[in-house]
Amino acid sequence: RGDISSVTTTSGLSWKLPGRVGDSPIVGAGQYCDNTVGAAGSTGRGEANIKVCGAFLIVEFMRQGMSPDQACMKTIERVIAMTERRLLDPKGRPLFDLQFYALSKDGRFGSASAYEGYRYAVADSSGARLIPMPFKFARSERPEMPAVRCRRA
Repeated sequence: RGDISSVTTTSGLSWKLPGRVGDSPIVGAGQYCDNTVGAAGSTGRGEANIKVCGAFLIVEFMRQGMSPDQACMKTIERVIAMTERRLLDPKGRPLFDLQFYALSKDGRFGSASAYEGYRYAVADSSGARLIPMPFKFARSERPEMPAVRCRRA
């Protein structure tokens, strides 16, 4: 029929603080769909994504004419630009990872990741396959990611 939709799931952040809400349940952050344009979703550090309403932003960039890959990468760049200094390494690279994926109404698909090394699955009339995600930084540039530690009350 030509309709599209969006969906996402979460495994949550290990040892999360009580009351923490990630991006998955927030329409516009973890997932978003406009049936006239396309749909987008994410995985990774939800707090960073919430600040930019990442999935909504990707769909809006596609509305402006960007490809799904371009829209996802532009959103990765927006996340990095809005990240607090304490969550960046001395060279301005995030101390977390985030990936976006998108599908346009006309059937084009794309994705982007902050760091190299991720793939996403596509299934269409050509069959099912894994496609490497475009990335902002090479794996060799990835800083040591801090461990998340929380004390129990």
